[in-house]
Amino acid sequence: MIVMGIDPGLAETGWAILTTDKGINGSALVECGCIKTKSNELLTGRLLAIFRELDALIKKFNPGVVCLEKQFLINNTNTVLATSQARGVILLAAAINDRQVVEYSPKAVKVAVTGSGAAGKEQVRDMVKRILGVKVICGPLDVSDAVAVGICHVNSSPRYIK
Repeated sequence: MIVMGIDPGLAETGWAILTTDKGINGSALVECGCIKTKSNELLTGRLLAIFRELDALIKKFNPGVVCLEKQFLINNTNTVLATSQARGVILLAAAINDRQVVEYSPKAVKVAVTGSGAAGKEQVRDMVKRILGVKVICGPLDVSDAVAVGICHVNSSPRYIK
C-alpha cells in the first residue's frame, strides 16, 4: 500500500510518499518534498499551484490513501484562513482522484512518532529519521511533518501494514 502524508500550508505544503511493504517499522520513505508558494502572488494562483502539484503527485504515485494533519486553532486568524484554503484544495485534489482521506490531529501525529504530544518540530524530524532509518529528510520542517503524518497513519492502521 502507498500512503501520502501531507502537512498543509499556504506558503509551504509538505508531502511524503511512504510504502507499507518495507522497512523495520512497517513503512519506508519513497519520496518527499515541499510545495512552496510566494506571498507576493495572488491567492488564487497560490492555491492553484498547490492543487496542480498535489494532483500530479497523486497521479504519479497512486497512493491508496491521502493523510493530512488537521488544523489546530492558533491566535493568528490570517494563518488559520490561509491554511484552511490550502486544505480545501488538498481535499479537492484527493476527491478528484477518488482517494480516501484520513485526518490526524497534530497531537496524535506527535504521539505516534515521538511518544509525546508536546514534541517540537525538530524532535519530530529526528524521530522520523530514526523510524525510517535515514540520515536526512531534505527540505523545511513541513516535509518531516508530512512524513510523520504518513507514519502515524501506517502505525494507526494495522490493515495497511503488510
